[in-house]
This record gives sequence, structure tokens and C-alpha cells, in this order.
Amino acid sequence: MNGGDVELGELLAAAETAPPGESVDVVARDLQKRFGAERVSFLFVDLVGQRLVRLPSADADLAEFDGPIDLQGSVYDRVLRNQRQHVEPDSQGGRRVITPVTNRGDCIGLLEVTLQSADDTVLRQVRDAAHALAYIIVTDRRFTDLYHLGRRTTRTSLAAEIQHQLLPSAPCCEADQFTLAAGLIPADDIGGDTYDYTLDRDTLHLSITDAMGHDTNSALLATLLIGALRQARRSGCDALQQAGEAHRALLRNSRGLATGQLLCVDLETGSCELVNAGHPRPLRMRDHTVEEVELAVNLPFGVAAPIPYRLQELQLRPGDRLVLLTDGMQERGASAVDLATLVRDTRPLHPREAVRRLTTAVLDACHGNLRDDATVLILDWHGRRRRPAES
Repeated sequence: MNGGDVELGELLAAAETAPPGESVDVVARDLQKRFGAERVSFLFVDLVGQRLVRLPSADADLAEFDGPIDLQGSVYDRVLRNQRQHVEPDSQGGRRVITPVTNRGDCIGLLEVTLQSADDTVLRQVRDAAHALAYIIVTDRRFTDLYHLGRRTTRTSLAAEIQHQLLPSAPCCEADQFTLAAGLIPADDIGGDTYDYTLDRDTLHLSITDAMGHDTNSALLATLLIGALRQARRSGCDALQQAGEAHRALLRNSRGLATGQLLCVDLETGSCELVNAGHPRPLRMRDHTVEEVELAVNLPFGVAAPIPYRLQELQLRPGDRLVLLTDGMQERGASAVDLATLVRDTRPLHPREAVRRLTTAVLDACHGNLRDDATVLILDWHGRRRRPAES
């Protein structure tokens, strides 16, 4: 074990013994001890995705820090987008270092620190500390609301709180075979959108749903729907069985209707089993061509009808980009956005950034006031990447 491993081990051990709300303090003390670091803080993006919120270490001089920071066009925005450490001279003669704090592709935030000197070795160890901080925060936020409270730069309604808690804790995931990212821009009056994903040994499970109605009624309907889908999925059900369970749950409880798409992707072959319950068809970019995937459409969940759900197949190829969306990405003011062209133009971007570009375009087209939730999930399929054999 080298020296860096020992230092990271000590950092993780210190985090384990500290209160859950002091993750940044642990890293700050470590960087102060090793490099004489000053003004250490952690920044994370608010729920709307437009501003950054700063969480200084406990012993920081709060007068040195401003309030929420506009993300658009800032140096922080560039670091988040390119996921590269940024170094520049500090006004007091030191070096200002901004480092992404990321876990499996999920941009948790940024670590900002001022150092008097910063050679390549020091900068690498700051990157290591930021990587450790990502794991620390992922663990600690299970035990504290600190990181949830800080992301609220505007008042959150009850419906929005319910909706947010239904979503996966990480909107982005990178794995050997794929990269995925999702984003949800809520309407002024919450519209019931959700997305979900999980990964097991052999299968990637995806869903995107839209519960009818608005405000707490749609949030409660979405809660029932997501609960039924997760219960079925965790019981080993395939996409068709999950659809049946969700449908029956809505019928039994007379909660209303919901559209949705459920996908189960075989991680070895890229073969995808899919159910489309009254939902907009996905877009697929393959070989520089964007087209709507031709799918049969079943009735929404909760519609009493004798027609059974249909399990359909879709074969993913390495290099495919699959875009799942809700009707809020297409309706009313959002229809002014040429989604197919935008999907093609954003193909070079990481799915995380492509999601931001698409949702921002819809938000701008609606002048910041959505009448329906707008949700998009992007899946890049890499295929089975064979690792080199060990020598």
C-alpha cells in the first residue's frame, strides 16, 4: 500500500467516526493538515439545476462566501460539464482549485479549495480527496437532511417533495455496457412524472411514467405506481409482469390512470424487452440518424379493458442512443423544440449534459413556466466491453 492509499484510508476512517453532517469538515481538516489548504467548501446544484449552493466547512469565514451562485456560464459549469479539475491564481497569491465530486458518473458537486502551492502530486491528491468525498456524501446523506436542505433555493411544495423522493438518488449511472442519465423539470403545478432504474447482475431495468392529474393527486398516484413497479421488479418480475402488477394496483385502489414505458435490457446481448402503456414512443439515434422507435401502444395503466399488455422486443447495438421522454417534452410550448435535431446535435455530449441541454431547451421554449412536467432519460449503449485477460 502506498502513501496515498494510507492517507485515503485515514480520511475514510475519520469520516466514519465524524457526525454525518460533517463530511466537508473531515475533508477540509485533511487537506489543511497535508497541504495547508484554505477556504475549503463543497458546492452542489440546486433542485432546479440552475444554481449552485455552497456548503463551507464549519471553521470557514462565512463572510468570504456569497449566497447561491448562478451556474450558467460560470467556471463551475465548465468543471461540471468536462469533469476536469480547474486551477487558477487566487487573488491572495495562492491557487484556487475546483475539482468535480463524482460517483459512477453522478455529479454530486464540486470541491473548492485554496492552496498556497499546487504541484501535480498535490493536485492528484486533491482529486483523490474529492473522489473519497463523493463516497462519503453518498453514505452520509442517508443519515442527515443537510444535503437535501441545501439544494432548496426556492420553496418546495408537498407534491414536489413527494415526487422528488420517488426518483433514484442518482440521476446518472455509468457501467461497462452503458451510460444513462435522466432529468425532470417539474411543472408549476406538479404533473406526476417519474423515472426509475436499477441494475442487477444480468439486467438493466428502466421505467419512465406519467401519472395523470396535477399537484398532490398526481404525486400520490405516482407513489402507488412506482411502489407497485418496484415491488414487482424486486420480486423478480419481467417487464410484462411489472406492467400487470402496476395496472392491477391502480385498478384496485381506483387512483386514476398513468402512462409508462418499462424496459429490461440484457447486459450481455443488448436485447431489450419493453412494454409501452400509452406512452410517447422513444427516439433512437443510430448511425447519425434520429428516428422514432416504432412500437405498438397499449392502453395506460388503470384503464379497465380486456386487452392484455404486449411484450415487445428491441435490439440495441453498440453506439445507439435511446431517448425516453414524457409528453411534457412535446406538448404546448415545448413543441417549438425540434427534439430530433437536438438529439442529433447533442450526440457527442455525455448523456448527463445532453439531458441538461434538452430540458433547458424545453424550459426556455416555455419561458420558464411549464404546464406539464418534462422528463427525459437517455441511454447510451456501449455493448459488452471485453476487459483484457490478466497476464
